[in-house]
Amino acid sequence: MVKQTMLQMGFWTAWLVIPALFELIPAAVAWWRNRRTLRRERKTPMPGRMPELTVIMPVYNSADTLFAAIASVANSTYPNELVTVICANNMSTDNSFAVFQEAQSIFPKLRLQWLSTQQGKARALNSAIYNSLGDYVITMDSDGTLEPRALMNMVLNFIAHPDVQAQTGTILSNRNLIAQQPKHRLLHLNEYMEYAITFLAGRTIESQDDEIFTMSGAFSAFRRSALMQSRLYNVDTVGEDTDMTFQIRYYLQGKIRLCPDAVFYVEPVSGWDQLYVQRQRWQRGEIEVIRAFLAQHISLKELWSNFIVRRLIVDHTVNFLKIVWLFAIFILVPFGYSAAMIALSFVAMYLLYLFIGILNWSNVLVYLKFDRDEQRYCRRHGWILLTLPFYNVIVSFFRGIGVINTSFRQASWRTTDMTTERHEVWQVIKGDWHRLWHSKEGKKN
Repeated sequence: MVKQTMLQMGFWTAWLVIPALFELIPAAVAWWRNRRTLRRERKTPMPGRMPELTVIMPVYNSADTLFAAIASVANSTYPNELVTVICANNMSTDNSFAVFQEAQSIFPKLRLQWLSTQQGKARALNSAIYNSLGDYVITMDSDGTLEPRALMNMVLNFIAHPDVQAQTGTILSNRNLIAQQPKHRLLHLNEYMEYAITFLAGRTIESQDDEIFTMSGAFSAFRRSALMQSRLYNVDTVGEDTDMTFQIRYYLQGKIRLCPDAVFYVEPVSGWDQLYVQRQRWQRGEIEVIRAFLAQHISLKELWSNFIVRRLIVDHTVNFLKIVWLFAIFILVPFGYSAAMIALSFVAMYLLYLFIGILNWSNVLVYLKFDRDEQRYCRRHGWILLTLPFYNVIVSFFRGIGVINTSFRQASWRTTDMTTERHEVWQVIKGDWHRLWHSKEGKKN
């Protein structure tokens, strides 16, 4: 009995070691380092000559959101006369152009251009890049809005770090839109906290170590000189933002940073179906880029010298283990494991992930000091950390399915949603059961 208990305790302790190594330790290190870094940071003085910018917005059926996106540029603290906005239309079928014309009349100081391109976000971006002007190129989605100081902070961060070729901004869910959609409030608050932790607790450390894996496709910035030396955006992958990140890093040997106080607000997901499609697409894009860039560089021997190898272990191996153990509970009891021990272990796992969430949340609150309203909102909704471990398990499950689907389906922006895929799986099960039943009936006859 004692031996059995010791074996079980060893088993569950090993299970707890995995997240401790890959999530708890980085969270604790980030908590300690972020406070030291923020104490040393100094504000960058305004330059004598403000540089010109080109803001590129890919547009595809964006009539409902395009005006707000353009207005957020016009209402930013950056001088309108130094900003060119290129709306790269990739074959929209709605009245996006009419919305663009309305913005032209309302914001006359902003240089607005409409560019018709082939379908596909990467093609739209590439066409606009060839038409860009100025010192820096900013890419932003047409279904989100900029925090008023975002453009200015991006430029000042470039000036403060002349060795940096590209930057990614901080992505947050729009808290005003969350308030307007009470039906999915719990989902949206979990998504909000996930984004806040990912950027203001995770990528802050990645940025300090020059280990950013991917720039956000929703909002990123480039020195135009570096962008023109790249191979531009890859039109053959759904992970064109990750591909560009790797181009800057491997082809140009350039540095990439996070600008934490350059915030881009995105719409919350419409529901679980959209989250399912979104996370699968992100996972598939990551795998495609890894195949293209690191086929000759991935080796466990480089575990400590190449951060990409460590990232892959966390993103795939550990993520896969989470899913396996989630379903393993249904077979552990028949194998002799105590139900009480299993329940206790899950409580311990939950408390561990809750503690990790609290550490990361405290980092987020420190970084959000540049926006007191956002900081108060994040603090007021800290209770969502109680549900965040469950949300993260669901996201891990979605990503795991994305890995499987990538092996059998060609990458596409039109990923099958959860409802459709569930129906397809059910049809396969029914078909297999039907064939099995008729096979048995045939043998009887």
